[in-house]
Amino acid sequence: MSLNGDVCLVTGACGFLGKRLVRLLLEEEKMSEVRLMDKHIPLQFIRSLEDCRGKTKLSVFEGDIRDSDHCRRACQGVSIVFHIASIIDVVERVEYDEMYGVNVKGTQLLLEACIQENVKSFIYTSTIEVMGPNPKGDPIINGTEDMAYVSSLKFTYSKTKKEAEDRTLKAHGELLPNGSRMATCALRPMYIFGEGCRFLLGHMGDGIRNKDVLYRMSLPEAYVNPVYVGNVAVAHLQAARSLKDPQQRKVVGGKFYFISDDTPHISYSDFNHAVMFSAKFSPNFFHTSTNQTKIYWRNTRESKPT
Repeated sequence: MSLNGDVCLVTGACGFLGKRLVRLLLEEEKMSEVRLMDKHIPLQFIRSLEDCRGKTKLSVFEGDIRDSDHCRRACQGVSIVFHIASIIDVVERVEYDEMYGVNVKGTQLLLEACIQENVKSFIYTSTIEVMGPNPKGDPIINGTEDMAYVSSLKFTYSKTKKEAEDRTLKAHGELLPNGSRMATCALRPMYIFGEGCRFLLGHMGDGIRNKDVLYRMSLPEAYVNPVYVGNVAVAHLQAARSLKDPQQRKVVGGKFYFISDDTPHISYSDFNHAVMFSAKFSPNFFHTSTNQTKIYWRNTRESKPT
């Protein structure tokens, strides 16, 4: 079902995935309005969308997702919300209160604003991190949404994302002031890669600073299923279309979905090496005094003159 004529709000609109989704919405749909919500929205980003916006109105809502009044203003007159904004931190650098405030409380405030403002559909960007691992570290092979898996979440990021996801799915079917009901769903992308991925850029930067050696910790047998950012954006669009359709929303609503594509199963290290192959990185292995394996990718380009 088309989203033509709808008004949508994209939180985290200036992030890696948010930018891709905003452009996709403008290219694929004839929406009445697309609202961009983020802490800061550069004018350069707005100008970059002129080639695809057509007659769609672009509105900017700069502010903090932890501000309930800000959330409500952004949701007034909106029919679809894509909630992408969150703090991503898998190395425990961000304080707990900060991450919980944005990832959980921010999501709750946005859900409440959506209910108050009669928003029909709410798509939450979750993560594969909410799956685990379980206490034994058992792998998930060819897993599906129906697969039973006992999780033991250890990191603040995964815990806060799981709680926010739970709150989103619990809000499915909430009665709205106008008498209709809100539909929600959650998408769990795998490791997202693509143009502008700050994690890949960070790894390359580390390698350059480390004399063309990229420090890695991923074991060859520790497979993941990377997914291209453009395909994750398409999944969000498809979710919105499904929630708008009266019949499909009965099936799709209130559930979570894994998002992957045909990118080969591969370890983080091997994947990064494949992506940076043109820079001629090759694997070298070093062992620490604690007998842990550390994987490095050494750049085999010609040595620069000193």
